[in-house]
Amino acid sequence: MSDETKPAQPGDVFTRLATTDDAVAISSVLHEAFRDYRPLYTPGGFAATALSPEQVQARITEGPVWIVIRHDVIVGTAAAILKSSDLYIRGMAVLPAARGLRIGESLLREIQTLAVRNGCRRLFLSTTPFLDRAIRLYEKFGFERIQEGPHDLFGTPLFTMQKTLVRRD
Repeated sequence: MSDETKPAQPGDVFTRLATTDDAVAISSVLHEAFRDYRPLYTPGGFAATALSPEQVQARITEGPVWIVIRHDVIVGTAAAILKSSDLYIRGMAVLPAARGLRIGESLLREIQTLAVRNGCRRLFLSTTPFLDRAIRLYEKFGFERIQEGPHDLFGTPLFTMQKTLVRRD
């Protein structure tokens, strides 16, 4: 895995792996991205989604976390962790002001590239049923809903989606 910056889109937007120095900004993106949905989460579910800077720092040490920077501001983030021969997308967020710029697609491409490079058989994630825009993005990217759990996050309903990857063994 390289920590080089890679163009996400033409112009002033790029993606790179996060460092622990980015934790405060990533936490801020998570809180702002999910703020409008907060009433739909239980308090524990929201806390597990909109992480503190300390939780973000811990996550960075456990697996890759990407950030998308636009005009020198972090506008999106995603995190993943290897689970056996699968890559689990732990979270993804884009600031409301940056939605519609295909930042989510760019993050999913980064994650999929890592998964393929590591010979993973699938990508999977859990999401809440009220994140309609994210669900549409996942479906467009080839994810399908499956019965596998978890089915709640501290009382907030969840469902799991996966995308099977073609392996070249």
